[in-house]
Amino acid sequence: MSLIDYQKEGRIATFTINRPEAYNAMNVAAIKELHRAMVDFRDDDELWVGIVTGAGEKAFCAGADIGDMLPFLQKTLPQSPWATPATPMRGLELWKPLIAAINGIAMGGGLEIAMACDIRIASEKARLGLPEVTLGLIPGWGGTQRLPRLVPWGQAAEMIFTGKSIDAREACRIGLVNKVVPPEMVMPTARELADVICQAGPLAVRAAKEAMVRGSRLSLEDGLRLENDLEARVMDTEDYTEGTTAFREKRKPDFKAK
Repeated sequence: MSLIDYQKEGRIATFTINRPEAYNAMNVAAIKELHRAMVDFRDDDELWVGIVTGAGEKAFCAGADIGDMLPFLQKTLPQSPWATPATPMRGLELWKPLIAAINGIAMGGGLEIAMACDIRIASEKARLGLPEVTLGLIPGWGGTQRLPRLVPWGQAAEMIFTGKSIDAREACRIGLVNKVVPPEMVMPTARELADVICQAGPLAVRAAKEAMVRGSRLSLEDGLRLENDLEARVMDTEDYTEGTTAFREKRKPDFKAK
């Protein structure tokens, strides 16, 4: 049985964390499978958008498997901060958009997986939190870095310092998730959004994500230079010619990611 159920349908890839008996907690084998699936997604020209979700109705992902993942990290992290396989949480540059379909609890590493995605759709029953400090740890898959970039500093500090979770409505109020929907609508909503993104020029979407991610680390002046360079790059593509031609001809563009 795959721990990451990786499916391709048209232009959309779906990654389902498949350990429902353990609330989809990530063990070492699962993180390795996630790495392989994400690299394949990155390199497959036919795939344009990814959706990450969890198996079952209770959990998106309950975080790292304490009995398996934490001993591995304790042994390897002193040797290298990049000891775990590269994923969107750390080490893998991925300019294709990712949507998190948060179907249940997203705690610790689970919330960090969701935050490594670009857009988050949450079930009304979802709860989100970073409880690591209650175990004597800190969030180690990007939680201390991404949460303060997604929500106000004080909200991030309270969640990280106390380890307390919040419900989906509060997560939406502070900007941690984009939308809250009934449980049965989480995947359909994520799929609908992915379909809309797939109607846009895929190279333009990737360049826009790259500009956003890389630009967030730069000064405004340097970010504008980056944006200019990326705009020049997409204007030299077949998709740009097709998109502008289709607009003038009042028809739907046929993008090829070229």
